[in-house]
Amino acid sequence: MSGSKKEQRAARERLRAEREAAARKAKVRGRILVAGAIVSSLALAGGVAWYVTQPTADAAASEGPLVTPAHTSEDGLVVPYGKADSKHVLTVWVDPRCPYCAGAEVGLGKTMKQQADEGKYRIEYHFATFLDGSLGGKGSKRAVNALGAAANESPEKFMEYLGVLYANHPEKETDDKFGSTATLLELADQVEGLRTPAFNKAVKELTYMPWVEKVSQQFYEQNINGTPTVLIDGKKIRVNSGKGIESISPERFTELVDEYIK
Repeated sequence: MSGSKKEQRAARERLRAEREAAARKAKVRGRILVAGAIVSSLALAGGVAWYVTQPTADAAASEGPLVTPAHTSEDGLVVPYGKADSKHVLTVWVDPRCPYCAGAEVGLGKTMKQQADEGKYRIEYHFATFLDGSLGGKGSKRAVNALGAAANESPEKFMEYLGVLYANHPEKETDDKFGSTATLLELADQVEGLRTPAFNKAVKELTYMPWVEKVSQQFYEQNINGTPTVLIDGKKIRVNSGKGIESISPERFTELVDEYIK
């Protein structure tokens, strides 16, 4: 974590710049789409109006009251999974739009969950949303909001939903698939019992957006350089194989964990 107020101020400035850049991109896209709508048809203009107002809705939600999901820890900054009294901690940083995070989750997610269930370690999930600022769009933040809604239901439903999102991840990070509320709700149908009225409301109304902003800030304040970042008791494990987004094997992952927790 940053060790000085100066570094923390710098991190806040980076986040503010990211938000402003995303807002400028959204504004430019909105102007282009509206112009096209006027030329083409009134019906299309109606669709564009919905698109253009969405960034405003997201920004307004982010400025709302802070609601922290249940089943979180460390002042709501972490979504834990596993036995609270585990001696070891597996720390996982992910951005929902990150294809390499998807590769790691698809390849290693079941192994991590199984080992946490066995008490080998407790998993602590942290979230980044920097790809929204880098690429434009809102999929990272909306997906984290939905994951917060899942965590509020139960740790088990959070884990299942995280797996479903990454199993249905778009091939390209430029595809803002998770920016669609309908998509996030449709994918939630794959998790038995997740689509409660509270979950649906939180996803549709972006209830946890202020929390999303709070947890996202930690990515900068703790100087995490990219995602996925996975550490066992603070020691980094490289989980990607170097072959595209493919992860290392579950066997190799287990070997590395065992080496560090001896």
